[in-house]
Amino acid sequence: MDKYDGLATFLYVASGVWFVAFAVGVVIDRRRLRNGVYLVIALGFLGVSALLKLSIASPETAGALVVPLLLVSPVLTFGLAVFLILNGMLVLRREGWRLANLLSLLLGMGILGFMGFAAFAVTVHAPVVRAAIGAVAGVLCYFAFVFGCFLLYSVLYARIGHRGGADFVVVLGAGLNGDEVPAQLAGRLDRAREVADSLAVPTIIVSGGQGPGAERSEARAMADYLVEKGVPEDRILLEEESRTTLQNLRFSREIMVARKPDYRCVVVTSNYHVLRAAVFTRRAGVTGHVVGAPIAAYFWPSAFLREFVAILVDNKVKNGALCVLFALLGALALKN
Repeated sequence: MDKYDGLATFLYVASGVWFVAFAVGVVIDRRRLRNGVYLVIALGFLGVSALLKLSIASPETAGALVVPLLLVSPVLTFGLAVFLILNGMLVLRREGWRLANLLSLLLGMGILGFMGFAAFAVTVHAPVVRAAIGAVAGVLCYFAFVFGCFLLYSVLYARIGHRGGADFVVVLGAGLNGDEVPAQLAGRLDRAREVADSLAVPTIIVSGGQGPGAERSEARAMADYLVEKGVPEDRILLEEESRTTLQNLRFSREIMVARKPDYRCVVVTSNYHVLRAAVFTRRAGVTGHVVGAPIAAYFWPSAFLREFVAILVDNKVKNGALCVLFALLGALALKN
């Protein structure tokens, strides 16, 4: 018991160290994705240490908590898979057949497929099959960890919001529907008006270039929308050259620096896009933080999965290496 009590104490201390790393990271620059990793590791150590302490003090109580959790986990996983499949079908029906709209459907089917494969593998004692299951499980554990970090810190970052004043509000483009402002982009523009009014920001920058075959740039359409909503035209600046989010921010930064070198800004995007946009603000050298505009609830799973995949691709070398490592560890753990 003394050994386990010492381990629990060590984990408590380790949790505190990771919490300090998280707090320092947020103070230095809360736009770093690694802050979410620090937070999840800290919470993980804290949870394990608390469970160890509970098992030492009252083994019956610890068992009463752990056993039902182990029994209900497959049911919850199956329910999650069904939810994702149904949500994916809804997104396809409302948003159309695009790869980005297939993500929640594909993930749900993948979870069911892996559950069936794992159930079959339990009955097979061939080392090769067990190693394959272990490798897949290892990669999935890595993805689950990274996704947990991304999800938790995205929610937390959005809750922190913007503090203090600002000189500009920058609205990131989201694409036009023909030459019209679609609902998602309109939500960003409405949120930008709210932020500008609440912070008494004099200037709104709308950012987006002109697509092939379009009669006007996205920034021009955004500006027209704001004018129709009562925003004076002399309060709006247009950035009409960008094609990507990173360009939105870099070109908008040039406008802000030219007008006020020591500027501060608030960047407005959709709420599912907040953390990734914050990462881009740091990469583009923009002095400011990001706030989100609401989107339809049914679109959240697919949109957030799309952001997660984009984060993985943005760091593909590092994530690829870690996937290989976790696959090897999983294969070694289960091959025997």
